[in-house]
Amino acid sequence: MRIVIETPKYSFLKYRKEGSQFKTEFISPIPVLFNYGFIDKSLSEDGMETDVIVIGPAMHQGDVLDRNHFDGVVRFIDDSIRDDKHIIYMGGFFPKPFFAFYFRLYALFKSALYLLHKRKLCTCRFEGIEFPYAGVQDE
Repeated sequence: MRIVIETPKYSFLKYRKEGSQFKTEFISPIPVLFNYGFIDKSLSEDGMETDVIVIGPAMHQGDVLDRNHFDGVVRFIDDSIRDDKHIIYMGGFFPKPFFAFYFRLYALFKSALYLLHKRKLCTCRFEGIEFPYAGVQDE
């Protein structure tokens, strides 16, 4: 699988790739704690590419990783649709409770964003982090 990084670690800006350019989707009140990207040429339930978070050193927008498996998944509902984020763990600090807190805040922020900007109520909810594969350490 070809993973393309859209939003680098620690960014306050959430990007979306449109054609050959990266467009700002929204400004977050909290920085992203990981590199955020997608599986190139994939399609998830929300009609967009499948989301991937890469835990490890900061990467650059447009960087590409080739992987054949994931180390886990963040279970998430966004805009009342299943929108899980697959995890690639490349090392480093990953305290599961801290990341769970981050995704709970993110869900609240996304709910408010839909209400204020799109004038609609929807469900945004964090449902847990799973590590089905051996080798990922839950610090």
